[in-house]
Amino acid sequence: MEQMSLFGNVVSEPLAARLRPESLEDYVGQEHLLGKGRVLRRMIESDMISSMIFWGPPGVGKTTLAQIIAVSTRARFINFSAVTSGIRDIKEVMQQAEKNRQFGEKTIVFVDEIHRFNKAQQDAFLPFVEKGSIILIGATTENPSFEVNGALLSRCKVFVLHALDINALMKLLKHALSSSKGFGGQQIHISDDILYGIAHFANGDARSALSTLEMTILNGDLDKDGTVTVSKEILEQCISKKTLLYDKNGEEHYNLISALHKSMRNSDPDAAVYWLARMLEAGEDPMYISRRVTRFASEDIGLADSHALEIAVAAGQACHLIGMPECSVHLTEAVIYMSIAPKSNAMEVAYNEAKEDALREISEPVPLHLRNAPTRLMKEIGYGKGYQYAHDTEEKLTSMSCLPDSLLGKEYYRPTSQGNEGRYGERLKKIKEWKSAHGNANRN
Repeated sequence: MEQMSLFGNVVSEPLAARLRPESLEDYVGQEHLLGKGRVLRRMIESDMISSMIFWGPPGVGKTTLAQIIAVSTRARFINFSAVTSGIRDIKEVMQQAEKNRQFGEKTIVFVDEIHRFNKAQQDAFLPFVEKGSIILIGATTENPSFEVNGALLSRCKVFVLHALDINALMKLLKHALSSSKGFGGQQIHISDDILYGIAHFANGDARSALSTLEMTILNGDLDKDGTVTVSKEILEQCISKKTLLYDKNGEEHYNLISALHKSMRNSDPDAAVYWLARMLEAGEDPMYISRRVTRFASEDIGLADSHALEIAVAAGQACHLIGMPECSVHLTEAVIYMSIAPKSNAMEVAYNEAKEDALREISEPVPLHLRNAPTRLMKEIGYGKGYQYAHDTEEKLTSMSCLPDSLLGKEYYRPTSQGNEGRYGERLKKIKEWKSAHGNANRN
């Protein structure tokens, strides 16, 4: 059924479909694969395409990229559905593709959600992939190592596509407003703040971003002169939730992560969970939050509770596996743990002080007794001479110095008395006392 738009013309396709890129130049995102000189771009431009699988979250351009590859390589494009395609259908198309190959025509078979194909369906592609009758391009949101038959997977190159970042989504949204295939030529008032809100809500999904933009415009306030105004309230109605609209420079974004970090540092779990909820409900990328929490685990807790890093990393893995909204509980667990864990910034202090000395003493040579000596010549000129192997001693300790001469006696790690770090501090104290009593080994 065709739909009448707000402006009176017939719209037969959703905005995301109308704006689907037709060339690599129009494609947005996946620079790690399609940037100048990158491997996939070189394969496309040199027409050296082989069977491959695109693995990534929804709305990042897997289908679009497959279509662009078909156009760029002048190949016939066939789209298979796991729901409607049986083994008989697959074999009929494969046989036709083999005939076309004999006449010099390439066939790209695109299988969306290839993880939904059963083993028999996947096996049906295998002989034709082996013979080169077809170039198979599969797309999946699931780990292909678990969801694609080993025999088929071994004949495909896996490319990982990433969720689009805010800048890429903003570029797509602004293009939609200016393009003749989108809302170009129409008078639309929509602030960058609202576009940022849409981009954050989309959570890396271009299709979701464009669909939300289209919905807000179709439901915007229409003036007598035909101008459409999209307000914050319209956006909130369309996405059925309150939004935090990050400003153009991202100041509010950084204010919120700062509030979360400082609440955890101040051992305030209630405040930490509140700021976490503010960010997630505004559409913040949960992976961004998990990265900051992981940093916090070592920067502000460290060895005072070494389990903090394990919890943070596990929460990040959970976010990657299941995404929002389910992963909110994992991040909540992580930020509460960080909040109530004992605190120590000894790791950060140690590294920053060592970094300062490392940059100042950048040309300081490695002491001879610490150098690797794989050749006879190196041994003859003293490499490794005087090295003491700690495992040869009863205490598993030696008095050998390991710092450069200019930094002898320098201390970077100064453990606090917080949590487990108190025990580690006692251990380190005993180590230093033993070394002092036994004296430093002479340099050679």
